[in-house]
Amino acid sequence: MKRILACLNAFACVCAASGAAAQTYPTKPIRLIVPFPPAGSADLLSRTIGQKLGETWGRQLIVDNRPGVGGNLGMELAAKTPADGYTAVMAATTSNAIGMSTYARLGYDLEKDLAPVTLVANVPHILVAHPSLPVRSVKELIALGKARPGEIAFASQGNGTLSHLEQELLKSMGGFSALHVPYKGSAPGVADLIPGNVQLFFDGIPSSLPHIKSGRIRALGVASSRRSPALPDVPTIGESLKGFEADNWFGIMMPAGTPRDIIVRFDGEAQKVLATQEVKERLLAVGGFVQAGGPAEFAERIRSDVSKWGKVARAANVRIE
Repeated sequence: MKRILACLNAFACVCAASGAAAQTYPTKPIRLIVPFPPAGSADLLSRTIGQKLGETWGRQLIVDNRPGVGGNLGMELAAKTPADGYTAVMAATTSNAIGMSTYARLGYDLEKDLAPVTLVANVPHILVAHPSLPVRSVKELIALGKARPGEIAFASQGNGTLSHLEQELLKSMGGFSALHVPYKGSAPGVADLIPGNVQLFFDGIPSSLPHIKSGRIRALGVASSRRSPALPDVPTIGESLKGFEADNWFGIMMPAGTPRDIIVRFDGEAQKVLATQEVKERLLAVGGFVQAGGPAEFAERIRSDVSKWGKVARAANVRIE
């Protein structure tokens, strides 16, 4: 009995110490790893949230861009850092749900090595077409794809990216075939779409929006479950093809084993930041919207999307060695 009481007292002391640490957290700068290049949606989100959290806490949140391997390089780095609450990573659909399904080997285990902290935003992709393609809607595109099997060329942001899997999902649900032309990111894909070297592209709204407004490319549909506030007149693809949904979410994770109290505190403060008008307006500028959610909701979203995109990847035989 004395031994049990001693163990319980020790456990209580650990819990009390953890709670006290969370109350004073953070006591030094926090590193937020962004597994994508500067100037993209993930980078903008990270710097916006980091600035506001830094103002709240009086401690700098340092954005550390570590792009490569579809975002998996930065994710692996985060997974292998100490679980003390001072390293976080801005995860995304591509580097989480899709990476688990398309890469033969990853240097980390998403479920075992990383812990969800807070779901942040949805920055949807948009399906855009060259004006020479005789379609003005997703329904017309599906009909054309069936009439001209394998002739239409889709650009993507790279093999195994969300941009790639979105087109595979569209082709599967629409019942047509088309060519896949992978590029190394958004910019080269748009550069080849504008002169008509490829006809279609699931792209991020920020990089396509200026060309949509100028008429050089045509918007056919938003990939997410709701319309983008940046293009409110453009329907979702799901409005034409029931059941199609490809949300491009972003969320913050920390190494597994990070004290629960710290995760809860970080999530709580992040939720306050996301509720501010300033953050909402900055997201609007990149065609996105706040999609806040705590650790449990974020974990469920990851599980759901790993299952969903795994099925799409296997059906299309997408595998990166």
